[in-house]
Amino acid sequence: MTNAANLTAMVTVTLRSGLLALVLVLGQALADEPRYGGDLNVGTVNITLSALSWDPADWAWKSPHDAGMIREQLFAGDLDLAVSRGGPFPFLSDAYLPPESIRGELAESWAWEDPSTLVIELRRGIMFHDKPGVMAARELDAEDVVFTFELMRDSPRKIPTYFDHIASVEARDSHTVVFRFSEYNAEWMYRFGYGYYSSIVPRETADLDRRDWRNVTGTGPFRLTRYIRGNSQVHERVDSYWDTETIDGTEYEIPFVDKVIYRIIKDEATYLSALRTGRLDILESIRWIAVDHLRKTSPELQWSRRLSNTGSFMALRIDREPFDDVRVRRALNLAVNQREIAELFYGGHAELMAYPQHPDYGDYFQPLEDMPASVQELFDYDPEKAKALLAEAGYPDGFEFRVQVCACSPTLMDLVPLLEDYLAQVGVRMRIQPMEYGAFLSAMTTRTHSPGYLMGSGHVNPTTTLRKSFVSGQTWNPSMYSDPDFDRRMREVYQMRDESARIDAIRQMTVDILDEAPYIWLPTEHVYTAWWPWVRNYGGELRVGAVRPGPIYARIWIDHEMKRRLGFK
Repeated sequence: MTNAANLTAMVTVTLRSGLLALVLVLGQALADEPRYGGDLNVGTVNITLSALSWDPADWAWKSPHDAGMIREQLFAGDLDLAVSRGGPFPFLSDAYLPPESIRGELAESWAWEDPSTLVIELRRGIMFHDKPGVMAARELDAEDVVFTFELMRDSPRKIPTYFDHIASVEARDSHTVVFRFSEYNAEWMYRFGYGYYSSIVPRETADLDRRDWRNVTGTGPFRLTRYIRGNSQVHERVDSYWDTETIDGTEYEIPFVDKVIYRIIKDEATYLSALRTGRLDILESIRWIAVDHLRKTSPELQWSRRLSNTGSFMALRIDREPFDDVRVRRALNLAVNQREIAELFYGGHAELMAYPQHPDYGDYFQPLEDMPASVQELFDYDPEKAKALLAEAGYPDGFEFRVQVCACSPTLMDLVPLLEDYLAQVGVRMRIQPMEYGAFLSAMTTRTHSPGYLMGSGHVNPTTTLRKSFVSGQTWNPSMYSDPDFDRRMREVYQMRDESARIDAIRQMTVDILDEAPYIWLPTEHVYTAWWPWVRNYGGELRVGAVRPGPIYARIWIDHEMKRRLGFK
């Protein structure tokens, strides 16, 4: 670029920044009053993925993301306590809500009647939407909660042990639900309150094809009116929605926008362009490498930065040779220069060790420098020791293995050749198999995945991150790790009512599993969210339950005057 062009670009950015400041000052008083109408176009954290299933009984992890504006749950995060509103909670985690951050959504109140009996009172007057061919509008009642629980409990696709702590769920009266526990479970509020598999559906769907998006209905602020796989899903406002939003002491009906449109875009360059040109109002997941360019070309964008709630790793199937030998697994960790990946591949926008526990989990998280030397060693680059361990395990000339990776992840697709090169330097050869997400996920859930499985997986919460990944027979256990003693300790953790005891146990179990190296542990990246300033009542929040953004979008309004003044229609 010439000096003249550089000067022109600098002046353009300065003028645009000045215009933005003027627009914000002139429009502030009007913009602070909520406006109704318009569309909200969102590139969610899962922008590359279509809905996995509309049937909750399929136990699809993304269901609360896809249907979370239509179906509601017993509990949700209280957005009045968000950092952007002066509170202490960022609401970024994929599925971790500290108890003090939670409000009742469908639940009005809850209490322990005795140590094994939880009683939940439902809000009155909450209506299921009228859905031609499915049901007429009617009030939510306790039988719907019972129906949903039994639907999930009896599904052949359920996660093993997930509801084993619940002996029964009963309707005491039309708005009182009684959960009887066979044993205490520290995740009770998450498991059937705000988790991945707890969205309440009407009992009228018992005999319908629940996989058909046209049959999806619920009590939420939107109804699903259009779904085009690989393109978009359209949610339209429900005028009679029960909840409200209070702003500066005034109570408003919600949602504010007429439509929320999830844009499904597989190509990274295309969704970045959609943000730049205003076709996306919010883009929730942006890699660091694109941030500087976006800041220069679109200086009006608002930003937030977070440490990803998705850990990256290569799972090594320990039920197959050679990964049944811990020396081989440790050797592969030593062969990968994790510090170089963090500093160069991620440009310093990553943490060396932030999985399986996440720093946002407070005392559950133990920094790497506080861990035993045997764990710290796994994050050091030592190819000579890696070769020695391989030789000791009987592989002096290395070996070859197949690695599957999802083509849906730009980051992992860029990372896999680097891992291939690191391992080749110690004689280990990778055969790389990119896959579309549906086939990639199915390979793991049917246990037909390859010996190496490069993936990202949500942290979820401090206990689930260990249970789902390392307890015998769990669906999300790609390394096939199995240790009866670890399983026993996990059961004991769930039965602990004393959180300080749980924290101690979880920290030790995390150290133990890191030491066992069922994965090649990889850095956790920092990720960015960007949105245009006409998106109001929003501060970068992502979830108020397990991957569930619906209540966040319902409280956003669009400042149409600002959008026009900035040159967008």
